[in-house]
Amino acid sequence: MELKDTRSGFGAGLTELGKKNKDVVALCADLTGSLKMNDFKDNHPERFFQIGIAEANMIGIAAGMTIGGKIPFTGTFANFSTSRVYDQIRQSVAYSNKNVKICASHAGLTLGEDGATHQVLEDIGMMKMLPHMTVINTCDFNQTKAATIAIADHQGPVYLRFGRPAVPNFTSSEQKFEIGKAVTLNKGTDITIIATGHLVWEALEASKTLAESNINAEVINIHTIKPLDKDVIIKSALKTGCVVTAEEHMLNGGLGDSVAQVLSRELPTPLEMVGVNDTFGESGTPRQLMEKYGLTAKDIVKASIKVISRKSSK
Repeated sequence: MELKDTRSGFGAGLTELGKKNKDVVALCADLTGSLKMNDFKDNHPERFFQIGIAEANMIGIAAGMTIGGKIPFTGTFANFSTSRVYDQIRQSVAYSNKNVKICASHAGLTLGEDGATHQVLEDIGMMKMLPHMTVINTCDFNQTKAATIAIADHQGPVYLRFGRPAVPNFTSSEQKFEIGKAVTLNKGTDITIIATGHLVWEALEASKTLAESNINAEVINIHTIKPLDKDVIIKSALKTGCVVTAEEHMLNGGLGDSVAQVLSRELPTPLEMVGVNDTFGESGTPRQLMEKYGLTAKDIVKASIKVISRKSSK
């Protein structure tokens, strides 16, 4: 399996957009190389704006550019794309419903060695609570590239979340990315595993382990946290009778919370969540951190067995 970082998928998508859409502009906060925006900068210097270490200014400038019909893509680390500039995003972008694409790399624990100050784990919750905001969290290079291209055609603000480490690149390079449409990767009857971002691959690996115990898992890739594909969730839960969610994000406010809202209102179903439980991260390699904080295929298997037992005891 080829390993590629999702941030490079963003860079590839932005490069393609630059060639075919003259209204696309890019702004960066002194992290052009890390965000893989160099090709866009080199190909279209008149449409690239290096703002420097001034993220709030970058968001304000991007919002202003939309008034003239431009489609601005902002780029910096996820923590600086959300926590540092939440007021500017809320007032100048979301409230005003401006067509800004907030593209955020180095999300979650798998940022690795930079540690807790950079490992944002609450960004999905922050962004999904903003009216008008679309929230996307992609799983591999190909999907990130496809999502980057797709959001240029979407009218309204978007938060696109991706990461630093090289991860399996397993989705199709020819895929059509549909905002708000979940992708069922494995069909199953015993349990539904709903995953997002880097944990989609872990969910697929968990399904293989479960299959060894004759547990048939349905694996769903929820790349769009908002708007959430409620129909797919309800349809699958109705079939399997139990659900596990998996995400590289805080349990509070993440994908699991969104799925729980759907199930509690529409189809009360046993649910377990795999994610970070009310704690900050720390420095370490991506794999070390995923293991310590319970974000691996092994942890998804453990949660699956637990929720199946709850279903059986109903």
